Amino acid sequence: MGGVDAPADTSHGTHAESYTPVFVGPRREQLDAVLTRYPTKRAGLLPALWMVQETRGWISEEGMAEVAQVLELTPAYVKGVVTFYTMYHQHPVGKYFIQVCTTSPCAVCGAEGVRDAFLRHTGCEELGVTSDDGRFTVIEVECLGACGFATPVMINERFLESVTPENVPDILAGLA
Repeated sequence: MGGVDAPADTSHGTHAESYTPVFVGPRREQLDAVLTRYPTKRAGLLPALWMVQETRGWISEEGMAEVAQVLELTPAYVKGVVTFYTMYHQHPVGKYFIQVCTTSPCAVCGAEGVRDAFLRHTGCEELGVTSDDGRFTVIEVECLGACGFATPVMINERFLESVTPENVPDILAGLA
């Protein structure tokens, strides 16, 4: 885990004919190795989706269709999983994907101020919108599981505790 590196490739096709498959060559070998750990192909769905997101930066309709084909599932089933879990991006996001916990315990401790500070200092202005420079996307999440360390924030896979509006500029400066 650790670090806040951007996804390897954020390019994406807008039509099926321009989509470049993820699961070819070494990436297919990696998926096949992962699938040996599970009793069925279906059980490897979450890791397969992570692989697409890691490669592309998000999971497009074409990416979902590819996963469905490789794992012998219906595209609707795969889309149902992608839309259920908030950790999968269904559209391109910024290089730094910032999640601010705003659940009740964190809200009581000032989460809204933290959220607003991230929106202001990143230039995102609205939740879910990527900054003009493509660096940041800020969203609210229901719970990051650290109620005792409000306000928790995740930036990509880096977890931060006890974030305040005052330390948001320093956090962002550390990403440069």
